[in-house]
Amino acid sequence: MNIMDFNVKKLAADAGTFLSRAVQFTEEKLGQAEKTELDAHLENLLSKAECTKIWTEKIMKQTEVLLQPNPNARIEEFVYEKLDRKAPSRINNPELLGQYMIDAGTEFGPGTAYGNALIKCGETQKRIGTADRELIQTSALNFLTPLRNFIEGDYKTIAKERKLLQNKRLDLDAAKTRLKKAKAAETRASQLNSARLEGDNIMIWAEEVTKSEQELRITQSEFDRQAEITRLLLEGISSTHAHHLRCLNDFVEAQMTYYAQCYQYMLDLQKQLGSFPSNYCNNNQTSVAPVPSASSNVIGSSALTSTSGLVITSPSNLIDLKECGGSRKARVLYDYDAANSSELSLLADEVITVFSVVGMDSDWLMGERGNQKGRVPITYLELLN
Repeated sequence: MNIMDFNVKKLAADAGTFLSRAVQFTEEKLGQAEKTELDAHLENLLSKAECTKIWTEKIMKQTEVLLQPNPNARIEEFVYEKLDRKAPSRINNPELLGQYMIDAGTEFGPGTAYGNALIKCGETQKRIGTADRELIQTSALNFLTPLRNFIEGDYKTIAKERKLLQNKRLDLDAAKTRLKKAKAAETRASQLNSARLEGDNIMIWAEEVTKSEQELRITQSEFDRQAEITRLLLEGISSTHAHHLRCLNDFVEAQMTYYAQCYQYMLDLQKQLGSFPSNYCNNNQTSVAPVPSASSNVIGSSALTSTSGLVITSPSNLIDLKECGGSRKARVLYDYDAANSSELSLLADEVITVFSVVGMDSDWLMGERGNQKGRVPITYLELLN
């Protein structure tokens, strides 16, 4: 029963405090009550914290969009995070593109120029996908997590203490208002001294003034203590900025590593594709191929017109070889495994003899190495002078 009485009294006291704060807040808004202003330093700290919170949220959200453009995937990751479960691993866009290219190249045939190029492009796209995955993981750990910890941890604590400071200020100003009213009433009562009743009123208001002064001292002390607590928390924003600066450096380093890897992958791919001879075409067609070196003629390609490092070529060397009916020495560019007994397996950098056979497909020549003969794909060969 005593516990119940205590709870009722506490509830009544809390309700009274809440009502007092509501009245004070309303009167301040209406300009009917004075408001205790915070000192300039504390106001600056509060403004700095609010600004930090707003921009941290914007940077964090946009970084998440940058790392994961798919909004559905972001929602799924958010749900798994709130459930404290690991999100299932999914193939990313570069990896998916790479797999499609590899499958297409295998279908078209690794022995064809287009099929071989697709396979090499697909492998590079997969490596880029792996690098992209590493960038996301590193950025999430070293950049996004600290920003999120600030928003969901440090700033929530600051907001809680800031709200408590606001309540203490309302209590302080309400106490000031009550003291002001009590003193005004006491003054009016002292001016009326004609009757005993009025004397009783003077005593009542004097007691009310004393009570209000004591309440003001208590609320002032609580306000000052809360202001100091809030100030100490807010001064930690400078340390937060320093920490976020280190995290930003980590994010930049992760991006630098990612883009450097992608550049190197594409540079290697460009070199591989640039060494492909351009005669995956019929005699009445033209194709785009890299510029051949000055020391050798790539089979089936002679430069006609250059555009951004590429040239439009025609199969003149191949036509000459077919028309003369003779043989030429050729260097093997890539390893090639014969698909059947009519073809000749090749090893990169070996030199073989090649010649044309009437009626043979334009994509093939007859190759000869010692006593071995067989068809060889012209895209794997480079004619020697």
